[in-house]
Amino acid sequence: MSDRIPMTRAGYDKIRAEAAHLNDVEMPIIAQRIADARAEGDLKENAEYHGARESQGMLQAKINLLRDKLARASIVDMSLLPKDEVVFGCTVVVRDLDFGDDEEFVLVGAGEEDYDQGRILITSPLAQGLVGKKIGDKVAIEVPAGTNNFEILDIRRDEE
Repeated sequence: MSDRIPMTRAGYDKIRAEAAHLNDVEMPIIAQRIADARAEGDLKENAEYHGARESQGMLQAKINLLRDKLARASIVDMSLLPKDEVVFGCTVVVRDLDFGDDEEFVLVGAGEEDYDQGRILITSPLAQGLVGKKIGDKVAIEVPAGTNNFEILDIRRDEE
């Protein structure tokens, strides 16, 4: 995969800190668990040893995933983006034309998503359907659950 992952400096720093914590704090704890279990003798029937090795593998996979995101990161300069259309980092208020309720989304990069708070990944189908639209535009977005019909009510640039 060579796709670039857009993110802010804060998102990049958050992912970098998480990877460092997992590698420098969590991994030595698991290594010690493995050493302790190995000291108990026969490894064939040592459930503690096998559990610790499995934990180590899952943790290493998580670290590798985070490092991959960092390697493919593209830090976005928010000051260069248009202010009158939906772009990375903006807050967009939409009206759901099927249900009549208003929703607010912030389009963020990897490491900053929080779906409960309306912070959605810029690479998600919903965000991709909104990108480039302006206030007053109506848009139909295909998502796995069907089609969402929205009208763009407001676009704000909260950061920078």
